[in-house]
Amino acid sequence: MISLRAASRLAPRSASVRSMSAITDLVGREIIDSRGNPTVEVDITTTDGCFTASVPSGASTGIYEAVELRDGGSRYMGKGVLKAVSNVNTEIKAALLGKDATDQRAIDDVMLALDGTPNKGNLGANAILGVSLAASKAGAADKGVPLWKHYADLAGNGNPDTLPVPCFNVINGGEHAGNKLAFQEFFVIPTGASSFSESMEIGCEVFHNLKGVIKKKFGGDATLIGDEGGFAPPCDVESGLEMIMEAAELAGYTDKVSVGLDVAASEFKVKDKNEYDLDFKSSSPDPKLLLTGDELIAFYKEMIEKYPIKTIEDPFDQDDWSNWEKFCKDVGTDVQVVGDDLTVTNPVKIQEAVNSGAANCLLLKVNQIGSISESIDAVKLSKQNGWGVMTSHRSGETEDNYIADLAVGLATGQIKTGAPCRGERTAKYNQLLRIEAQLGDKAVYPGMGFRTTNWMGN
Repeated sequence: MISLRAASRLAPRSASVRSMSAITDLVGREIIDSRGNPTVEVDITTTDGCFTASVPSGASTGIYEAVELRDGGSRYMGKGVLKAVSNVNTEIKAALLGKDATDQRAIDDVMLALDGTPNKGNLGANAILGVSLAASKAGAADKGVPLWKHYADLAGNGNPDTLPVPCFNVINGGEHAGNKLAFQEFFVIPTGASSFSESMEIGCEVFHNLKGVIKKKFGGDATLIGDEGGFAPPCDVESGLEMIMEAAELAGYTDKVSVGLDVAASEFKVKDKNEYDLDFKSSSPDPKLLLTGDELIAFYKEMIEKYPIKTIEDPFDQDDWSNWEKFCKDVGTDVQVVGDDLTVTNPVKIQEAVNSGAANCLLLKVNQIGSISESIDAVKLSKQNGWGVMTSHRSGETEDNYIADLAVGLATGQIKTGAPCRGERTAKYNQLLRIEAQLGDKAVYPGMGFRTTNWMGN
């Protein structure tokens, strides 16, 4: 949300003549996310206008994520964020008034020092991130450049031109849906598209055909949607993949579609055992769906053989390093192994995974780490070690579309932000269509090269 005064700037000002864009006011408030839970929104007012950002929230969250400060008690079933909002309006505001909104690193460093904890447990990552995001929007407006270009400048990434390949979450399971499906997300990935616009056509048409496939197989009730806009049919893993490929064939895109999985295996790891319960949501679990780590690896390999799977996220628990390492060594050349709960957008955890060979891709979720500067550091570290980077939304989202700009500015080459359904999801896809139009003939769509996109950052 940008003021008319800021939006009217059609050309960037020279750095030599730019005056400081001082923060003159800072206001936090409690708003509602896409799951009906409170979250934090922040307005930053500078000499250029007022800039607004809001913070997402996850359902399947890793234990190493930065602290999302909640109020507890009975209000909003304990999920209120008035404490975090108060921290924005008091301590953070007092520390940042008068600071230059274009100096992202300095603003973030002030908040990290003010918090004084390794996981942002004092002020809350949701409070810090709301301010950090709003400041980034103010910084872009002061320079008179799009937000994606500002993110590129902050990262030293030159002139980005790469749109991300979208990973459409068309079937929801795990903690994102009320069905029995253990795996959390099933992706349609238009790797054969020639442009981002065409990838949207493919994703939407496969999505609509999938609705018909599910309705024919399970009835109309099975086409109800989950938290991220995907369908939540009563299927198992393989039948879910089969239905996606059938939908792709019906849409005429078999040769242009790859698939992917977000397993979110930390949700169904059996405590203190090398076992995973794929029937964990059942009141009477099927013992045949209780798999050892090796059996689960064998199952993944079987699915990779049968279906065009190009990415698998969180195949094992966040502390199950040995199985991560075995799996990535076995399949990592041809399949992207994505760390989410394993790495939580934290450079310390990323380096640990790099050193052990446990993964080869970072899932970029800014609220896992809590600031724009730290998110850029995480992407740089990942890219420098030859990893892919997938920009990601959260299951509890807002209408804010900044991750679209982040994906382009940091040249991540891939993004997941739900099905092409629900306004908080399509807001991100629509912003990418706008960015594609801004780039014009310079726009690049990486297709099957989504794991190794051009990166100029140092």
